[in-house]
Amino acid sequence: MTEDLKKTGTTILGMVCKDGVVVATEHRATMGTLIAHKETKKLYKIDDHLALCTAGLVGDLQVLSRYLSAEVNLYRLKRDTKMPVNSAATLMSNILNQRKFYPYYVQLILAGWDSEGGHVYSLDAAGGAIPDKYTAGGSGSPYVFGVLEDQYKDDLTVDEGVDLAARAINAAMGRDSASGNGAAIAVINEKEFRTISEDEIKTRLEKMGK
Repeated sequence: MTEDLKKTGTTILGMVCKDGVVVATEHRATMGTLIAHKETKKLYKIDDHLALCTAGLVGDLQVLSRYLSAEVNLYRLKRDTKMPVNSAATLMSNILNQRKFYPYYVQLILAGWDSEGGHVYSLDAAGGAIPDKYTAGGSGSPYVFGVLEDQYKDDLTVDEGVDLAARAINAAMGRDSASGNGAAIAVINEKEFRTISEDEIKTRLEKMGK
């Protein structure tokens, strides 16, 4: 693997709220100590009800997001219905597992909303897919987990979840040198896939004194 491909170091998170799911990332991509890119896309809209947050090797992440998006769209066209979130997680798990001896260098969070409610899955490079109420990944994940372990609750609303995600990503950017350059946050519920603007994120952080 050539050194110029090692654009790793990230913070990603996903959480289930009572009225939707919240996913978040930041924008920085690094090569060792070099900040290689400041506007890296790490949060992908796979379908109107499904998002993929990505940490790891940029090329692998982009390929996997295209694979999943294509399969989810084919599922919708063939069956005239959305792919359930657990099916999408299983599909991505199988794709990753097929390459476990020459793996994709990734850590993923798949999140979405379907007829059974909100779901968040953590996926590793060998194809493990673990559902949870909240999870985090990437180099900034220890700081995110510190915030989520302290403040997450089962009856969290989406509005509260966005505040919590902004706080957690901000904590990671403050301590992890591979994370930074602003946050990307999205909300998924039964009605919409909504991206939170950077101005709104800044306003929320200011209200929290961050």
